[in-house]
Order: sequence, then C-alpha cells, then structure tokens
Amino acid sequence: MNRESLIQKWLDHDLNPQELEAFKQLEDYDDLMKLNLELQGFKANALDTDASLDSVWNTIKTTHNKSFKLLPTLSKIAAILIVCFGIYYFTTSLDTTANTLASEYKSLELPDASKVDLNAVSTLVFNASNWDEDRSLSLEGEAFFKVAKGKKFTVETQFGSVTVLGTQFNVKQRNQYFEVTCYEGKVHVSTTEIEKTLLPGDTFLIIDGNYIATEKEELTSPSWLNRKSTFKSIPYREVIAEFERQYNVSVEFNNIDGSQNFTGSFMHNDIEIALKSITLPLQLKYSKTDNIIRLKRE
Repeated sequence: MNRESLIQKWLDHDLNPQELEAFKQLEDYDDLMKLNLELQGFKANALDTDASLDSVWNTIKTTHNKSFKLLPTLSKIAAILIVCFGIYYFTTSLDTTANTLASEYKSLELPDASKVDLNAVSTLVFNASNWDEDRSLSLEGEAFFKVAKGKKFTVETQFGSVTVLGTQFNVKQRNQYFEVTCYEGKVHVSTTEIEKTLLPGDTFLIIDGNYIATEKEELTSPSWLNRKSTFKSIPYREVIAEFERQYNVSVEFNNIDGSQNFTGSFMHNDIEIALKSITLPLQLKYSKTDNIIRLKRE
C-alpha cells in the first residue's frame, strides 16, 4: 500500500495491524504523530472537518517536501566528505622527494630511523606511508646510507638495485657511472648482467657498461662526507663532472682526453686549491670567466 493510502486510513482510524506496522515505517511517522497530539489537544467551539483535513494534508505535504529539499544538502555534504577523504588519501600516499642542488648537501632520516646523506645534484624518492611494508627508494646521484636493521632495504637506480638488511654503504649513479661501496655489514648489488655481494671494503664499479675491478676501500665512510672528493684510476671526465657539481661551475676542456684515468682528490671549500689539485697532476693550466673554467695544456 502506498504512503498516501496509509495516511488516509490512519486519519480514518481504519488501519489493520499489518497496515499499522507499515505506517510506522514511514519516514515522517514521528512528524505525523506529533501533529496528531497537537490536534487532540486543540479544542474549538465548532470543528470544520473539511478544513481540518486540508490542514493535515498541507502539513504532510510540507513535511514530505522538506525531506526532499534536504536531499541536495545531504548530497553536497557527502560530496565534500568524499573530496576531503580523497585529498587526505592522495596527500598521505604521495611519494616524498628530497633533492640537492650544485654544491649542496642534505641529511635526512627515513621513517624507520635509517639515515641518508645526499651529495650535490642528487634526488631521492620514497613512500613514507607504506615504508613499514616496503623499505625501498629510488636514487639519482650519490648518497650514503646508514640503514636501521629490519626488513629488506632496497635502493633502486637506473643501472641496478642495491639490497641490504642493515648496513652502511654508498651508492653513486651518474650517467654511465655506477658505483656501490660497502662500509659495514653486507650489500647485494644486482644489475641486468651482474650480481655481486659486497663485504666491508668492497666496491662494485661499472663505467660505460664495463665492470671495473677495484682496490679494497680503507676508509670507514665516503670522503665526500668530509667535503672531499677522492678518485682512484677514474676517467678524468668523471672528475670534472664532480668538480662542476661541487662548485656549481661549467668546465671546458677541449683537446684534453677525458677518458684518461686520474688518481687524486680535491676539497669542496676552496675552488683555487681544488683547481690546482685536478690540473697540476696532468700538467694543465686553467682560466676563469665568471662561472666558466677553461682547461688547456701547458
């Protein structure tokens, strides 16, 4: 039975038990009962039955219309709540990105208290909201990691992945240069062609797609943490590229073989001394114009 028929039978006091239960389920049942009480308490010298009935119907229709007018408001509130929830979920699930500019260094702490030091011109990306389940991040550039013990910890790079449980290691990925050095614990390096497990002092090095054997590392941490870049038989172009990152300059070295190996170091706090460190061993001269440095043979 429809709503209007139930209300009409209620007004006529003609509801059977089953219809009464259906009447009680109407959404405006409470309003109708309040109206009934008000009518019962109202006394007049003469009751116009038709007028009273019209009044009841008008009240019923008004109540019904109000309920429908309320729907758009409730819909707007629901839409706002959905948008707010979406914004909250989106912002909390976004990746966290840390990066450094030329001659800039940055230290940060990951959600599990693991620590990362970023060298100049580097980018690190990770998802903090899912960190307990997935301790993985991506790196472009160079970073030193002190990993807290726990689940597998993975550093993804363009050339391969580095996996540990808890250790200290350095990862450097620049153009065609990929280097991983283990300082504590054990590190597993995996590329498309090579897999290798490193122990303290071991270095994994690939230059221009070729695996390079290296000497044992004697330092307990990478030298760049102390603002010093150190190289052992590394192509000179890589030395120049690192110099550019540390001093935010551009170096031109035409007619100089960038593939020749260089062994040496330079400090990051004095450009004049640094220039002498990377030019004198190869008997080169340099000149400076603003932030452009030109190298040439003596």
